[in-house]
Parts: sequence; C-alpha cells; structure tokens
Amino acid sequence: MSIEVQHISKKYHSQLALDGINFSVNTGEIVGLLGPNGAGKSTLMKILTGFISPTSGDAKINGIQLSESKTDIQKQIGYLPEHNPIYLEMYVREYLEFHARIFNVDKTRIETVIHQTKLTPEANKKIEQLSKGYRQRVGLAAALLHDPEVLILDEPTTGLDPNQLIEIRELIKSISQDKTILLSTHIMQEVEAICDRVIIINKGKIVSDKYLKDLNQEQQQVIEVEFNYRIEEVALKEIDRITNIKNPEGFRYELTFNTTKDMRPDVFDFAHDKGLKIISLNRKNKNLESLFIELTQNS
Repeated sequence: MSIEVQHISKKYHSQLALDGINFSVNTGEIVGLLGPNGAGKSTLMKILTGFISPTSGDAKINGIQLSESKTDIQKQIGYLPEHNPIYLEMYVREYLEFHARIFNVDKTRIETVIHQTKLTPEANKKIEQLSKGYRQRVGLAAALLHDPEVLILDEPTTGLDPNQLIEIRELIKSISQDKTILLSTHIMQEVEAICDRVIIINKGKIVSDKYLKDLNQEQQQVIEVEFNYRIEEVALKEIDRITNIKNPEGFRYELTFNTTKDMRPDVFDFAHDKGLKIISLNRKNKNLESLFIELTQNS
C-alpha cells in the first residue's frame, strides 16, 4: 500500500473536521477525494503531508508511520496545495533551482521536470507572466523534483479555463504512469476524467468508496416520468423492481429500479393500466453525479 489512513480524526476547537477516516491507496492508483466545500478534504491532505497533526489516528506513506517521522514522509510525497504558493517575481527555472536546493537533488532533475510538465516554452519567463494553467504546471514541476512515489494534489484544476483544465488533466494522467496520486476536488467531471477510484467524503466522514468501473456497471437506473395528474406512491410500488420513489415537484416522479433492463416500457404499461397520460419519460443511469447528490444533499 502506498497510502494507509488509520482512524484519523481532527478537531478544531469544538468542530469535528474529520471523524475516524479509514482508507488505503494501492501503488499506481489515481484516487479522487470528492466532497462538497468544507467536507474535510484539505484537512486530510494537510495531515497526510505533515503540515498539521491529527487529533487522533495515524497514517502510513510507503510503510513509514506519520507519527514517527514527518520528515521521512515528506521525502516520499510531492504536494500541490490548493493555493499554489509560488514566488511570482522569480523566473521559472530559478524557482525550480530554489526547490532543488531545498530537496538537495541534482540540478539535472530541473530539465527533466520542465520537459515532463511541458514548461519548456515558458522556462525563461517570470512566473508572474504566466497564465494560471502554466503556474499550476510550475507547482507540479516543483512537486515532482525529488521524484516522489506519491503525489497529493489539492484542487489542482480550480479556476482554470476549459483549455487549461484539459491540459492539466492530461498532464496528471501522464505523470500517473509511475506514481500513486491522491487528488482532491469538488468537481465530479475531474474524477471521471482522471481517476480510477473515488472516495466521497461528507461532513468529515467517508460515505462512499468505489472504483469508477464498478460504479458504471451498477444495475441501478433512474426513470424520470411526468404524468398528467398525481398518483400515490403505493400505486407506483406495483411496478416491478422499483426500489425508490421521489416526487420533486408537481406530477413529476423519479423512479429508481435495481436492474439493467430498460424499465420505460414497464412504466408506460403501468400508466396505460391506470388511465394516466405520460407527459415526459426519460431514463438516466445512476452515475457519479447522482450518487454524490444522494450522499451529500440535505445530510
């Protein structure tokens, strides 16, 4: 295991930011840590990188116990914080030389990471002259200088325009070929585009931990139907394999079924038998967005 999180809790005065978090990340995985703002994602990442200490619990990075040696842990990790703390007055290559001295790594690594992060055209510019997308590349280059086995990226695409976002996604995927990556975000599309697995955290607790391939193969589907008048839930429960019924507004219903079979014909037959007219009828598979909303909304 590259990362093992062991019963980590964190309190800020009376506020419980993390509540007994447990998970592990295998070598070579890209895992997305997804959750609403304030869920505890950044707190967890600061703990894993040794910047703050947990109230209770512990973690291991590549077999090294966090409580025993934060310095050794930090040698194993490349970290890109949410607010990339770069010195705008420095030149790109100068900034990376500064980081190379901190980590005591050979200067030949500078050219390697410049090439790896596709910074070559911008390497002789001041950082203040760069777009936000290129500034993120500089931050990633600095995190990669000491060739860490584990990368921890906190909201790496926040504030980027669509083109920059795609570029950073592709960069992260290319880096992942020989790294383990834990990536924090509140943007579901980022997880779907980059990650192998998603851990959803809400109010300091893990509420779901799934591989995306397994999520895509789950049998649940949601049928959205609007009738011409209201019908009681007890009647809707007559439809085969129905597991959940929601009535978000008016005569519109969201019907969840536990099957891969397209249930729209069954809903149509039900409406016919009950003398109902169908105004609209749509099917949508249970995806990451619907799972996220289900687990974090009004909870």
